Amino acid sequence: MVQNLNKNIQEGDNPDLTSERLTSTFNTNDMAAQIWGSEKRARRRREISAKIAQMPELHDSKPLPFMTREEKIMESARKLTILTEKMGQIIDPTDPAELYHLNNEVLGLEGNPMALHGVMFIPALSAQASDEQQAKWLPRALRREIIGTYAQTELGHGTNLQNLETTATYDLATQEFVLHTPQITALKWWPGNLGKSSNYAVVVAHMIIKAKNYGPHPFMVQLRDEKTHEPLPGITIGDIGPKMAYNIVDNGFLGFNKYRIPRTNLLMRHTKVEADGTYIKPPHAKINYSAMVHVRAYMLTGQAIMLASALNIATRYSSVRRQGQIDKSQPEVKVLEYQTQQHRLFPSIARAYAFQFAGAETVKLYEHVLKEMKSGNVSLMADLHALTSGLKSVVTYQTGEGIEQARMACGGHGYSMASYISEIYGVAIGGCTYEGENMVMLLQLARYLVKSAALVKSGQSSKLGPLVAYLGVKSEPTSLIDRIPNSGFTEYVKTFQHVSKRQTLKAADMFFGLMEKGEKREIAWNKCSVELNRASRLHTRLFIVEAFVRRVNEIADIRIKEALTDLLHLHVNYELLDIASYALEDGFLSASQLDYIRDQVYLYLGKIRPNAVSLLDSWEFSDIELRSVLGRRDGNVYENLFKWAKSSPLNKTDVLSSVTQYLKPMMEKARL
Repeated sequence: MVQNLNKNIQEGDNPDLTSERLTSTFNTNDMAAQIWGSEKRARRRREISAKIAQMPELHDSKPLPFMTREEKIMESARKLTILTEKMGQIIDPTDPAELYHLNNEVLGLEGNPMALHGVMFIPALSAQASDEQQAKWLPRALRREIIGTYAQTELGHGTNLQNLETTATYDLATQEFVLHTPQITALKWWPGNLGKSSNYAVVVAHMIIKAKNYGPHPFMVQLRDEKTHEPLPGITIGDIGPKMAYNIVDNGFLGFNKYRIPRTNLLMRHTKVEADGTYIKPPHAKINYSAMVHVRAYMLTGQAIMLASALNIATRYSSVRRQGQIDKSQPEVKVLEYQTQQHRLFPSIARAYAFQFAGAETVKLYEHVLKEMKSGNVSLMADLHALTSGLKSVVTYQTGEGIEQARMACGGHGYSMASYISEIYGVAIGGCTYEGENMVMLLQLARYLVKSAALVKSGQSSKLGPLVAYLGVKSEPTSLIDRIPNSGFTEYVKTFQHVSKRQTLKAADMFFGLMEKGEKREIAWNKCSVELNRASRLHTRLFIVEAFVRRVNEIADIRIKEALTDLLHLHVNYELLDIASYALEDGFLSASQLDYIRDQVYLYLGKIRPNAVSLLDSWEFSDIELRSVLGRRDGNVYENLFKWAKSSPLNKTDVLSSVTQYLKPMMEKARL
């Protein structure tokens, strides 16, 4: 029966939230299987959550917003130690997805003392260390005998790797590299867990041999004594201070004063330096992209999870919050009944699904490219690097937008840390700058698009990569949206392709034209950078739409397919409306078609309304993971919000010492 399709209904739940769940048209467990990639993966997430629920030692000892930063770090280290001992009882430690879910449940999104150990340090060793080096360091890292991070960004330079200032100069006499920080801007700055937790790091430094600079290379570097954890001589290290969010992680600074490491600490899977200083370069210049691409590929699903978390909170709360009347003769309505609230939340729900599906597809592409690289084919890495640069930029920006809209959709209570949305936002929005600043990432994709445009203009469209093949296909003169019955999403995809192609060729023409007029390449590039970034955004949004369409087309379950098709309809119409000016410029879309697209947005807001809560329940976030009073699974918000407020440390006493010491004497003096 329909009443049984949402698996989150329990006795004692808020009746308004239960009524939302009873209107679900699909089985939420089946939808979870689509979100997480398989029925087994979704089931394992539920099993892990159930185990954690029965282990109070892994729960927060008190709400995180009421802890100081040092208390949060201590709490996280406490739970991390327990997890290390009991991990095998809860998950398969070799399964990255299970480990990721375990960390989210127990340690949370504010980070932990080993946050970078698993996502940057170990992958760097796996991808760039030789077999011999891996045998030496990787087992120790996996057993957590050592804690590591990845130190690349500096105080003065981040994205511009070629201008990093830390040096590693080879000493031929001792067969050592001498790491040095020549000036303050060369300090490593921002690496997570560098400040206080890690005792090792993969450090990126310019490698100098016999006075020749070979550019940035990764080195395995011990930072602290393994017994005392004190910094080693020649090392200056510490925490950079509090941040907008993510403050359990001790982002740090690191400086070297002629610090020596063995030659064999250069990570040598792709690059080697012989004892006599002979440099053996990697087989392909793009091979070192793998670490960056790895992180960016997995960032997409991480951003989708944070967006879905915030939307879960806002949509559940909008289902129990009653405010105002649509019909004055009727009682107050749920906030979710207002079309403005639906328009604020539902397109972002569609984006969360779109990002999750695009992220899963990108991870598969990355795994395929890795296999190709092992057999010597590195040609696809540049294509994937370009794609992930664009995805990283577009997804992080739109995720930040969606989370902030979710916070505002909660009204005043969304501003409270009890909602926890502000922390989700603070962590997610960091993605706009770490692992490459977004504007720079878009320009990296633009370089790939301009090269592709040059192939089109020179009649070599057959050489285009699969991700840009549409640039060589002749477009229809106008869009056929609203003119071909039952065309599915084909005409929408063609419209996205048209605007992306047109903007790419337009930006490329502008760039080539400036150079033909005598501008230096770099100057011409800068003058076109806004138009180039627009092309990158459009190309990226096209890929996201295509990935969403591909995923929905693969689904066999009718109920799931219908629900996701409604979501996809909302997505393509909302996104197309957002970029409509590009299609109106050359008449590809007409004003009447724009009206049709707008009407479709409103139509699908209404169609999605009965499934809104269930579409988010399907992500199966536990209360432990959400850490939100407003987003409680049971919907019993108000009594728990009061309980949460009473637990504030300020309420331990009725009269604060600040009142006794300052305010009370001030008032008494004023009464005289």
